[in-house]
Amino acid sequence: MGYRYDRKIDSWIAYASKRHPITRVSKSLRRKAETKAEAIRLEKQLIAEIERKFLKETVPDWQVCIERMLESFKDRGLTEKTIDCYWRCLKAHTLPDWEGRPINSITTQEIRDLVKEKVGHRSPSHQKNMLKFIRSVFTFGIEIGAIQRDPTPRMKFRIGDKIKKVLTEEQVRFFLNKAKNLGVEWYPHWATAVYTGMRNGELYALTWDKVNIKDRQMLVDSSWNNKDGFKSTKSGDDRWVEIAPNLVPLLQELKLQSDDTNFVLPRIDKWDKGEQARELRMFLTGIGLPVIRFHDLRATWATLLLAKGVEPIKVMIMGGWKDLKTMQIYVRKAGVDIKGTTDCLDLHSPSSETARILVFNDRGEK
Repeated sequence: MGYRYDRKIDSWIAYASKRHPITRVSKSLRRKAETKAEAIRLEKQLIAEIERKFLKETVPDWQVCIERMLESFKDRGLTEKTIDCYWRCLKAHTLPDWEGRPINSITTQEIRDLVKEKVGHRSPSHQKNMLKFIRSVFTFGIEIGAIQRDPTPRMKFRIGDKIKKVLTEEQVRFFLNKAKNLGVEWYPHWATAVYTGMRNGELYALTWDKVNIKDRQMLVDSSWNNKDGFKSTKSGDDRWVEIAPNLVPLLQELKLQSDDTNFVLPRIDKWDKGEQARELRMFLTGIGLPVIRFHDLRATWATLLLAKGVEPIKVMIMGGWKDLKTMQIYVRKAGVDIKGTTDCLDLHSPSSETARILVFNDRGEK
């Protein structure tokens, strides 16, 4: 390391060379300078630059660590949709503040402040997910030996088991009949969704070889999204769904109209573009029904079955839920868990107490 005057080029040269503390690989840098004073300053800058390069190789910066983690996700078999979700959230909320920062320089308080400031106005579930995404990067940093500890703080978020929006049986009947009578192209999709409880991606991937109209059964073993294309179901498991009698005529009609396609439901450009929720919202608004998401047709299916006395375990199996806690949300919505609770209350004889009508005059007298 040092500086010297090079007569051949009639200029001062500053140079620095250091060995990596772990790999022992040497790295050298040189810069030209107009004066000796400038060369002295450049020498110090070159030393600092080499040390920063060594630090970056040993301790990656925040963005590099995110990118390497996402690459590892691919090797672990995570879907492109999941990886894209991680990248979008981390990019939007952390890179503006932490881009270029060594991962070991980010403090617990900075993480807490970022979650509060960047997503504090969002739902508790969104805040919790953001913290999970940040923690995953630090966990990966520990795995590759870049850091020794995870600085992610423990934060509590008040997340209640909110009951999902659903349509009542009367509303569903009005909704489907209206769509059918108006010849809405989405009618087959909405009807199949509300009669089977299948997710949007599962409906998109449903093919005729998985449908047995005679035995009234269909096999749900694949799904679709715009990132991964066709893939397995969300849980990774196959399941059988019983075809309701009222859905049979619709499926028979679709089969006759299917021509050469193997897909059960007609392809719609707006469906290909992921606009099914917007289309449903517009239609429900137009006919004066409560607005729900496309995915809430699945919740509607579950609550209607439960309200009619179908055993929760059967609904859980047909719907493909693995988490009993999630299933309980639909049980509460249907009122199954409280049905009959007050039947044991026998506190008085209502039949012996008849209502009396009292008439008062202008002076307040009976």
